[in-house]
Amino acid sequence: MPINEFFKRLLGRTTGEATCTRLRRSGRYIASYEAWVAQQAYLKWAKAFFKSYHYTKAGLNSPLRVQAVRDTHQQGVILFYDPSIGEENFSFFFNLLKDRAQALGYTLHSCDKLKLSHDRYTEQVEKHLLTPPASDLPGTSLCNQLYGNILLDYIRVNRRPGYIRFIANAYNDSHFSQPLPFDDLLEKVLQPEEEDKK
Repeated sequence: MPINEFFKRLLGRTTGEATCTRLRRSGRYIASYEAWVAQQAYLKWAKAFFKSYHYTKAGLNSPLRVQAVRDTHQQGVILFYDPSIGEENFSFFFNLLKDRAQALGYTLHSCDKLKLSHDRYTEQVEKHLLTPPASDLPGTSLCNQLYGNILLDYIRVNRRPGYIRFIANAYNDSHFSQPLPFDDLLEKVLQPEEEDKK
């Protein structure tokens, strides 16, 4: 066995088959999710994740574990699973982020499920790609990219929740408008000031 192969196996870095399929939700899942939204079950976590994001950016301890993503053309946040949330709630929260991005005018471009088999674990990834509407910025000939493309991933390891990655990936091109601030996007999606209607 070549030495590189030996180290890959030793460190668990080899991958087996990767399968990608379209993500489809069952009728039961959709009904449960819609009831969850109607009951505003997400309010507690939306507010806590929003607060945690800003605490983390300021270098303070936060109620929930989050990681800010800052790159040249990418901005975003990684929301880590906490047992206090519960697996079903976390999955529903992933759907809520997608729905709220669509409510801002974004189009769901793709919706896939990826399974990666590693030597020591299996990774399941649910992926959404949302794109801004094809329109010009009013009064210009620039394509209005809003916040950029939105990449939304829900990663589970051995079927256990891991984290949700919410990224705005902006175009750096003279034909596109400047992207709007990610913090504004996060606030519009999480709506931390939303009142309980009960």
